[in-house]
Amino acid sequence: MKELRIEKSDSNQRFDKYLKRVLPNASTSFIYKMLRKKNITLNDKKADGSEKLNTGDDVKIWFSDETFEKMAGTSDKDLLYYSIKEIDNDIDIVFEDDDMIIINKPAGVKSQKDAPSDVSINEMAISYLIASDQLSEESFKHFHPSVCNRLDRNTSGIVLFAKNLHAAQQLGAALKERSCKKLYRAVVLGRIDDNQQIEGFLSKDEATNKVSISEKETKDSKPIKTAYRPISHVGDDFTLLEIHLITGRTHQIRAHLASIGHPILGDNKYGNTIINKERKVRGQLLHAYSIEFEDGRKFVCDLPREFNGYL
Repeated sequence: MKELRIEKSDSNQRFDKYLKRVLPNASTSFIYKMLRKKNITLNDKKADGSEKLNTGDDVKIWFSDETFEKMAGTSDKDLLYYSIKEIDNDIDIVFEDDDMIIINKPAGVKSQKDAPSDVSINEMAISYLIASDQLSEESFKHFHPSVCNRLDRNTSGIVLFAKNLHAAQQLGAALKERSCKKLYRAVVLGRIDDNQQIEGFLSKDEATNKVSISEKETKDSKPIKTAYRPISHVGDDFTLLEIHLITGRTHQIRAHLASIGHPILGDNKYGNTIINKERKVRGQLLHAYSIEFEDGRKFVCDLPREFNGYL
């Protein structure tokens, strides 16, 4: 018999989905059969698999050791876990509690990997959890902690990382419903003196991974809203803006500001490559600066040193 105690990372999910993670080599029909026969119990009671798990729940699986190991694959070493364990875990932590980590992602690092050879802030954060004894191989088999929002590779700043399923659900809902307020800071070309909210329609070319902005709606375009206020100026040449991303589309801030004649300094996709070269800027000066949650908690991520001289 195998007895399992539900940890926080496994709570707030359906019992059958949890069992499928614990017993990945078992068929769904086999799991339901074991539930019906009370070979798998929840808090010493018969369960049908639809129950929502809570921290501290007791699961008993009445299998022989040989059957459990076969269904759970426990004799197999999790190669992904051990490969991530070796990754650099030197992340800049803005805030951490039992549920989440708020990370200051540097420019040049991806939020999540797009190819097997990539190393992203996501893998670095998982490696940090392993190194700090917060994530065991067994827990990793059931749930992979992950970032909840993505920044462009060359955008720095706040990335939210969920340690458990409950946090992933809560943060995901807050981001989707826009109940949290995200502010960015950017250095743009030209002088902007007034607060403004601009609107338009964004279309993406998948082949070039580039977007375009138009004033009128077109086929497959999506509405966008971007608000900003000037914070400081460098003469008439540059303005440091605080930007409220009201809608969150691919490359929205970069393309929207470029469309009104104020591209972000250092942005070679939508900006002025001649000025970028003259200023010798390493990467675009766009930074996810702060996030404020519905409960009033606010976290600020200091600007990178590349912003010095434009503040």
